[in-house]
Amino acid sequence: MTVSATSTAPGEFDLAVAGLASVIPRREIVLGSLPAPARLAPFSHAISATLYNSEDIEVGSGRLVLLHDPNGVDAWDGTLRIVIFATCELENEVARDPLLPEVAWSWLVDAVSATDHTALGGTVTATASTRFGDISGPEHADDLEVRASWTPRSTDTAPHLAAFLELLSAAAGLPPEGVSAIRGTSRSNA
Repeated sequence: MTVSATSTAPGEFDLAVAGLASVIPRREIVLGSLPAPARLAPFSHAISATLYNSEDIEVGSGRLVLLHDPNGVDAWDGTLRIVIFATCELENEVARDPLLPEVAWSWLVDAVSATDHTALGGTVTATASTRFGDISGPEHADDLEVRASWTPRSTDTAPHLAAFLELLSAAAGLPPEGVSAIRGTSRSNA
């Protein structure tokens, strides 16, 4: 958490941080703390998220930053702002879908629709990379990045972190909570 050198965090910010801390993620997601950016707002708090599949292989990651300006910011339409970044590697067929940006944005809109918010905006970027030389990893990789921000209308930020984690899970291809993915089954005995 970043707090200005001349004051302590206002109660509104403390309540918003406590809301984030109350979220218990699904078992495939590990949350951690990050240094918060100091120049974006007088008060900020940052959380990292790493997603793992059933084989404990990292399939996505991201960060959520909570910003607070007690004076409010016109562009935010409030005093709090959630800023997110999510990234995951995609299968080639998914990455080549021309509707991928719209679909990824719809994952975010659907997740955030369960929150009380305003001023949602962001970008979706699909990239293709080819590695050369001594760089480790697969020769070709396709990645999805979602960057977005919105303004919570209250200090109840738990639903906002839950929405971010829902977006990460959808982007990384994790099945809904409580549902197991069926892979590698054979129908030869059918």
